[in-house]
Amino acid sequence: PHSLQRTWALLAAAIVMYIPANVYPIMTTTLLGQSNPSTIIGGVIELSQKGSWPIAAVIFFASIVVPVGKILALIWLSIVVQKSSELMANTRTKLYRITEFIGRWSMVDLFVVAILVALIRAGNLMSITPGPAALAFGAVVILTMLAAMTFDPRLIWDSPQTARKQPSKETINE
Repeated sequence: PHSLQRTWALLAAAIVMYIPANVYPIMTTTLLGQSNPSTIIGGVIELSQKGSWPIAAVIFFASIVVPVGKILALIWLSIVVQKSSELMANTRTKLYRITEFIGRWSMVDLFVVAILVALIRAGNLMSITPGPAALAFGAVVILTMLAAMTFDPRLIWDSPQTARKQPSKETINE
């Protein structure tokens, strides 16, 4: 019961956290005493300008495309189960399964930051420290994973009237 309400609440929280995750720096690189903070997009642009296209593509896909796609897919599924019938239920179920599977790949960006922070610690000579966006981005990943887990895929197969019905007090007490 109330899986859609939980899904909507988690999605709203993920959307709110997505803003600071992309506005604030995800890490700060210190090289010879000069600090250079970089956001997710800034890091992707910097990597692509330095010729590291494959790494930039992986970071862009895992940090931008996957979270936004997952949020949009869950929003669409949450709207559709309230309004439409069983038409295309197979397609929606596949979308849900794909959304649930790819969600954990968003953690790639956090793993990169964690590995760099752990490996590169040479004081003012060269070091990398996580920025405030790392926490916000981690929250987005976790919130979208929880939203996918709380979404009840059985609602895809229910008719809109069944999905909108609230359990009666007799049903709850039984």
